[in-house]
Amino acid sequence: MKTRFRTPLLALALLPVLAQAGDIRRHVGDGMASYYSNEFAGSRTANGERFDPAAFTAAHRSLAFHSRVAVTNLANGKEVIVRINDRGPWGKGRIIDISYAAAREIGMHRSGTARVKLELLD
Repeated sequence: MKTRFRTPLLALALLPVLAQAGDIRRHVGDGMASYYSNEFAGSRTANGERFDPAAFTAAHRSLAFHSRVAVTNLANGKEVIVRINDRGPWGKGRIIDISYAAAREIGMHRSGTARVKLELLD
């Protein structure tokens, strides 16, 4: 009997970037966050990946690619962990752009922006 192992890529893309016990957090800033619209779906990000609005990813001007960042909506205390895979945001006064899935997770998908706290996870 032949066994084939397949990794459902879509399922992996939908999994959040989970925080782990023992993660050390370093505060890296407070400010306004926005999110990528779905019109960028499939476009290449700065690290070469294709943008997926359902993945928990983000753009930051200087944090290293693949860094995990806790983004907390200061209005409601909700938090999401994202992985940096792009550069930006380029909108004035913004410190991070997150994916639509991440925006939904912290309750900012309707307003489009939120005041957030960023913490780098080690």
